[in-house]
Amino acid sequence: MAPPIATAKITLAYPPYAADFDPSKSHLLLVGGGGGPVRSGVGNKITLLDASRKQTLAEVVDINLSKDEDSVNSLAVSSHATESSFIALAGINSSEADQQAGKNEHLRLFQLDYPQIRKKHVDSEKDEILESQGETKALGRLSLFTSSSAVKKETYQRVLRLSRPRVEEHIRLGAIASGLAPEGEIVLFDTTGVQFGRVNVRGRLKLGKGIEAADVDVIHVNDGEYRIAYCTDYEVFLSNSSPRSNQISTPQFVHGTPHPDTFARSRARPKFRSIRFLTPDLIILLQVQPDRTGAEVLLLEVPKFSPLGFITLRKRLHRGIKSANALAVALLPGAKPGPISQKVQHAIAIAGQDTSITILTLDHASSPPFSPLSFRPHAFLPKVHPLQITSLAFSTFIPPSTPSQVTPQYLKLASTSIASTVVVHTLPLTLLSSTTKQKSSLRYVLRRPGRSETAELTISVLVAAVAIALGAFFLQAFIEIRGGTPEYLGAKGWLGERVSGYIARPYMFEETALSAIPSLSSNILSAIPSATSSVDPATETIKAEFEALTSAITTAETTSTPETTARLRALLSSQQTSPTDLPDPHADDPPSTSNKQAIIIHASEDDHSLAVNLHPHGDESDAPKGKQWHEMEEDERERWRRRLVHAGEWAVEEGEAVLKGIFFSGVAGAVGDFVGGIIAGG
Repeated sequence: MAPPIATAKITLAYPPYAADFDPSKSHLLLVGGGGGPVRSGVGNKITLLDASRKQTLAEVVDINLSKDEDSVNSLAVSSHATESSFIALAGINSSEADQQAGKNEHLRLFQLDYPQIRKKHVDSEKDEILESQGETKALGRLSLFTSSSAVKKETYQRVLRLSRPRVEEHIRLGAIASGLAPEGEIVLFDTTGVQFGRVNVRGRLKLGKGIEAADVDVIHVNDGEYRIAYCTDYEVFLSNSSPRSNQISTPQFVHGTPHPDTFARSRARPKFRSIRFLTPDLIILLQVQPDRTGAEVLLLEVPKFSPLGFITLRKRLHRGIKSANALAVALLPGAKPGPISQKVQHAIAIAGQDTSITILTLDHASSPPFSPLSFRPHAFLPKVHPLQITSLAFSTFIPPSTPSQVTPQYLKLASTSIASTVVVHTLPLTLLSSTTKQKSSLRYVLRRPGRSETAELTISVLVAAVAIALGAFFLQAFIEIRGGTPEYLGAKGWLGERVSGYIARPYMFEETALSAIPSLSSNILSAIPSATSSVDPATETIKAEFEALTSAITTAETTSTPETTARLRALLSSQQTSPTDLPDPHADDPPSTSNKQAIIIHASEDDHSLAVNLHPHGDESDAPKGKQWHEMEEDERERWRRRLVHAGEWAVEEGEAVLKGIFFSGVAGAVGDFVGGIIAGG
């Protein structure tokens, strides 16, 4: 289970569309957006937010932009201009009039001074409070895309991406991609001269007529070489850039979405929405299914000596996510220099169309071979914003030099929405120690590496199955004790004699089952004559036993020659039975009943009623048919207790002494005597 995630939220005066953290100061978040031209009524702005507190966000700097121009569509924090300022790049289209005149300065550069510390609390529960005392200025307005020859010029800067910052080098490579252009274009540049309001163009990629890059990413390979990856709706391409030339190599196709089968119901194909590098050989892809039927995260591996890549992992997002529109990744490197190929973890965040955010982790080696690989869910954050999420951004995590002697470390995740809201989640990190053959290393992780998702699912299913089995076992035992089912487990034997007398009950359907014997035996007997002519003499024996059984049942149902029928309470009162007259259950000889008539209770099998009769005493051949109370087993007594209470002839408070000396007769007793006789005689 993920640890608690602190959340901070702020509502701006405009809808933000892009966000990025300062790579050197993870508590400073830059957001930008707006309502476009003045007719929308909402201004265009870039805002610097202080995210040092876990529960609140504060506006530190506001850059008001022209109301005649477009809103901020893309944004990135580049590098330090000086020790006290940083440079931001933004994608902002010029006014419509300038665009139609063939002038669209879509890439803007700004310099912002770092805010000063106004007060610092010693208490660790409180964070720094910042205020702005510096200035903000525009450094340059650049037009890098090829001029459009279309009658209506709608080209805009769709994507702005900078390579991952590196401690040993301040220069970062950037890439921008066009949108709504007659011919798609990607421009690669470095940030060498951004402090002077310019960039150094490394090369251009022409994508072809009507083709646009859905997303672009850049990563450093080695010795100043960079790799560029971009995706269209259905294809993924890679290209390389060398510092020795200002050219980009010809894009190489590495993966594509296949066309559906000829007989498929729909010809629609899944589309790529976002692309990010994890390493130069591992790429994360966000793909949405056609007709808003779901979204997936794919892991594409591109071997160095292979022209094509292959999908090594595939993760389907939560079933409630019908589409996804933003992706962000963050590297959690080792806290100390480790082996050449050490373990690292990437945090991956995906924004769904339902305003939820899914956070995954992926542990892998820093260089090939990467296996084993597995996406592991870390957190699912539902309903983060009121309306659609427009961007996601992770802060850059820089591990401390002495991990064991520092305060807890965190990774921040920012998200923006067209509802004018900005939310920052603070994700706690865990210090992990790993030992290899070469040396031991420390690193921070969002989630400790462990079992794969399949293994965790298997364990969860097994635990659930054991819980269900235990529940069923105890339920069966309880039902047996209460008489709801025949005894399979022998649960009544688990109880003490005293407890059993209070809660145990005999099987409630036993007598009902016995009542079905006459009809069952008659059906069997009717079928026997037709088969007796072709079977051996053993059949005659079986038939004779069934006839005897039927006769015994009939006798048990009809054997009652009472002289008097009355209620039990009245008969007991008329005979004035005293304790001295009661039979002794431990006596060797049966009790004498020469002076009184015997009371017999007959159980009816049809309606479960009771008939109470008086039987005159005679010789032994005319003795009453039935069992006395002391002759019965406990389950028989319990059955009779329930019948007597149900018939209103006896109450538990009266005690069982009044039942001693009474004869109890029923079909169950007759059948038991008959079967016992057969067993004894056989």
